[in-house]
Amino acid sequence: MESANPPALLIVGHGSRDPEGVAEFLRLAGHLRDRFPDRLCEIGFLEFARPTIEEGIQTLIERGARRITAVPGMLMAARHAKNDVPFELNTLAAMHPELELRYGAELGVDAALLRLAAARIEAAEGRLPPGRREETLLIVVGRGASDPDANGNVAKIARMLWEGMGFGWTETCYIGVTRPLLAETLERARGLGFSRMIVFPYFLFTGRLVKKIYRQADEFAAAHPELALAKAHYLDDADEVIEALAERVRQAEEGSGVMNCLLCQYRERIVGFEAHQGEPQVGHHFHVRGAGVDGHGHHHHHHHHLHPHEE
Repeated sequence: MESANPPALLIVGHGSRDPEGVAEFLRLAGHLRDRFPDRLCEIGFLEFARPTIEEGIQTLIERGARRITAVPGMLMAARHAKNDVPFELNTLAAMHPELELRYGAELGVDAALLRLAAARIEAAEGRLPPGRREETLLIVVGRGASDPDANGNVAKIARMLWEGMGFGWTETCYIGVTRPLLAETLERARGLGFSRMIVFPYFLFTGRLVKKIYRQADEFAAAHPELALAKAHYLDDADEVIEALAERVRQAEEGSGVMNCLLCQYRERIVGFEAHQGEPQVGHHFHVRGAGVDGHGHHHHHHHHLHPHEE
């Protein structure tokens, strides 16, 4: 690849209804942009925030980009990273045959992110009264998806943290969509007999779900003053995240960055999800793409996008 004209970057965000979450993503995107100073760089959100993916790519094209590497600033490859974003990019690639568009893998289960997670958990542990790690319960909370592969990644993270850090026990749970939910896990955890607990949200950014996790943890702690509970910070805009994203850019451009499609319900017959095999790649976000609040507090909705049945 000739270095004189490196590919442009599109950093794809999930988007959030929470302005704090969007602000954190923008800060992270700025730091990733700093890692590639010789490139054109734009962001695009899948939903709830502007600019949209389409607008981000349009801006890059207007600025002269002909080769674009899109990397998802997302932890998990569930429906969004596996279906919605590729659908958007495929649609744009078809509209702009002159473009060379690459799509990097999501962050997933990454060694640097595991180290960061461990540091976040250690910081929370320091806020507990003195005690031994073997007497402490670690609760890892994922977003929860309708994709067992993505949910399994949260379980894998929890497992690796447990083995690597030596907590007495570790529970994996989710804040929505799938079970066990955090609330039922907290209730069950009391029966395990641990007096010290750490709740760690395996999330990149804050938002309604992370705030809900912290709120449920606070309510539980208030109801059970005999227990010591500490809340660990989510991953956030840390050097390890920026490093992992930069690595995804390099992998996409060297051709080594592929999504794990081995356990993808859209490609393989996954137990219980057989009906999804061979489902067409279709985005599910037409109704909320670009929807959000503009600077004046007005909700804006854009309906000029092609819907699949209008093509």
